[in-house]
Amino acid sequence: MVETIFLGGRVFTGTADAPIEAAVAVGDGRVLRVGDQESVRAMAAEGTEVVDLAGGLLMAGFQDAHVHPAFGGGQMLRCDLSAEHDVEGYLAAISAYAAAHPDAAWIHGGGWSMDVFPGGTPARRLLDTVVPDRPALLTNRDGHGAWANTLALHLAGLDRDTPDPVDGRIEREPDGTPQGTLHEGAMTLVSRHVPVADAEEAYAGLLAGQSHLFSMGVTGWQDAMVGALPGRPDIYETYLRAAQEGTLLARVVGALWWDRERGLEQIPELVERRRNGRSGRFAATTVKIMQDGVAENFTAAMLEPYLDACGCATANSGISFVEPGLLRQAVGELDRLGFQIHFHALGDRAVREALDALAAARAANGGNDHRHHLAHLQVVHPADIPRFAQVGAAANIQPLWAAHEPQMDELTIPFLGAERAVRQYPFGDLLRAGARLVAGSDWSVSSPNPLWGVHVAVNRTAPEGEPGAPFLPEQALTLAQALTAYTAGSAWINHLEDVTGTVEAGKYADLVVLDRDPFAGPPEAIGTTRVVRTYVEGRLVFQD
Repeated sequence: MVETIFLGGRVFTGTADAPIEAAVAVGDGRVLRVGDQESVRAMAAEGTEVVDLAGGLLMAGFQDAHVHPAFGGGQMLRCDLSAEHDVEGYLAAISAYAAAHPDAAWIHGGGWSMDVFPGGTPARRLLDTVVPDRPALLTNRDGHGAWANTLALHLAGLDRDTPDPVDGRIEREPDGTPQGTLHEGAMTLVSRHVPVADAEEAYAGLLAGQSHLFSMGVTGWQDAMVGALPGRPDIYETYLRAAQEGTLLARVVGALWWDRERGLEQIPELVERRRNGRSGRFAATTVKIMQDGVAENFTAAMLEPYLDACGCATANSGISFVEPGLLRQAVGELDRLGFQIHFHALGDRAVREALDALAAARAANGGNDHRHHLAHLQVVHPADIPRFAQVGAAANIQPLWAAHEPQMDELTIPFLGAERAVRQYPFGDLLRAGARLVAGSDWSVSSPNPLWGVHVAVNRTAPEGEPGAPFLPEQALTLAQALTAYTAGSAWINHLEDVTGTVEAGKYADLVVLDRDPFAGPPEAIGTTRVVRTYVEGRLVFQD
């Protein structure tokens, strides 16, 4: 039976570079027909809903290839700072949360932005002004740093004699006392003391995250962090529960976390988790290896050292979290066992180490269809651009970051230097060199709005405020290329291209209705486009 008909707009099927004049009929969870208005309208029966697109665009639901919905949803339920962007706003939000939760043992949450604070490093004493009586730990928006108050540092035993961990750094006051900002592995020195969300809190966070993504038109994703980390719940069981209870409506691939403090001995555990990690619309078939940090705190792994504020080379070239020799061994064995590997590779050295490991695996194991991918790709050496296609690695891009903003202009470019700064987010070069592009948001690091990401991919300017000068415009994508990366590309990375990612008869009716046709307007208006309806298998899961 035809349950829904979409008329009165154009359709971006994903099989061509431009929308077509068409209508779409949906029934039994599938697209039944993409055709002319008259023939589709003739399929209507009693009870068929007719949706007037009102000049908008119908397209396949977005799929996010790198996202953290359970964490993002959980943050929305805790002390969420993501809606603010100045010190006063942060302090007011923290104070209000603390007052509303007088029985909370810790004030925990996050979402602050580094560019708000001098040097990207908020101080403990500032946090003490609003939370003097309870320990507080708030992660920044990218998840690679945290802001602790004095009591939290004291309870964790951190003082001037505490050494930096090998995978992180403690910001310090002149006498060596911890200043309040903790980078990378240093976060765990405090976060391991924070009560971990229980099963019900984790479940509520996942469902809140799913609802938020549906409101953005996202119908499927790859969760890039499924495992036990200090201060965070292991959401493996959370996903299985949601899948078994039927509350997980999106299609999700889970990337099982590679514990960088362990070695090859963890592989049998990953195999067992994969074996038991399939239920409903969830499948834990991927392993996530976080190879480096981020450029803003100088932990992204670079081939050459960072510069200091005066433009001189330092002794720091970032951190490779997994030793390259061990990385090659691990990737080779995971590849042999049939896992897809999802790398966090942000700096040019991390990108090269990941590609080297994949090349070694290919030489040892032969070609396959595992669809390994490297995420973030902020700085890529030109010599490594063609290697993506050569080793069969997809480029998992987070396009929203490829724009001039304070974090880029004040905390990144000066410390990379002119030569490396022009190698950032080379989407166009990767595509021209034959790499397959897939797209994601890394929410809660940044907004999960795919249309904002698409806007930046096309314009290389921020989607809000005055556009300013485009950031390396030669790396821009066309609108069709950007939308395809966020739909068919991400469907492919999740091995779902046979059933999702395009609007074609026989595929699942995972669809999104936009309030306008972005192909028909100026490129600089793409970011103002809104999602008005989202469907999963023909079921309406969001309506504006």
